[in-house]
Amino acid sequence: MSAGGWLALLGGGEFTFGETLEADRAWIEKAGGGTIGFLPAASGSLDYGRHFESYLGEQFGRAVELVPVYRPRDARRVRNAERVRACAAVYLGGGIADQLVDTLADSPVLDELRDKLRSGGVVAAIGAAAQACGSVYRTLRGGRAEAGLGLATELAVEPNFDPGHDRRLRQLVGIPGAGRGIGIPAGCALLVGPGGVFEAVGDVFALGAADADLVPLVGLVRGA
Repeated sequence: MSAGGWLALLGGGEFTFGETLEADRAWIEKAGGGTIGFLPAASGSLDYGRHFESYLGEQFGRAVELVPVYRPRDARRVRNAERVRACAAVYLGGGIADQLVDTLADSPVLDELRDKLRSGGVVAAIGAAAQACGSVYRTLRGGRAEAGLGLATELAVEPNFDPGHDRRLRQLVGIPGAGRGIGIPAGCALLVGPGGVFEAVGDVFALGAADADLVPLVGLVRGA
């Protein structure tokens, strides 16, 4: 879902140690001027947002606004949806995919994230948050697959990916509705843009079917 905007899926890594610097540079360059919103729903951490604010300010000179969504009722608040709408980009912090999906499901905040992608904005998600953006994701509730947020249409996303251990991604791709699998190692990212453009930062892998070969995505890939 990127009619006019960009969805940045980051595989993981610690921004405080510079591990996501290149990936963050890629999506920030696509965000217009304005504030970057930070959504803490996946972790529920107050400190995470403060550290992220310091990092973006020091490395990129960008202002950050905390969008205080921790529980489902927060995601239903019109004021928080308005905060999301006003930001040039929104960053979904890592944590637990189940928590993010449960918090945002069928909410005005999720609707605003979808609208941001349709209207030319940027949504970035890291680690478990990137996984939750897929059409399906692997839940901690018994390890079964459930519907994700669907921001990454017809994709199943495996963050912190190791191409030598791809069994989990292959299992996801075998699920109806999953579509293509995307494996993203820590420190790397896949940016999904307008017109079917995919932009890889670092080593990113695509899997077209459960029994197919992993395909490296390099640079700009059109219609992938």
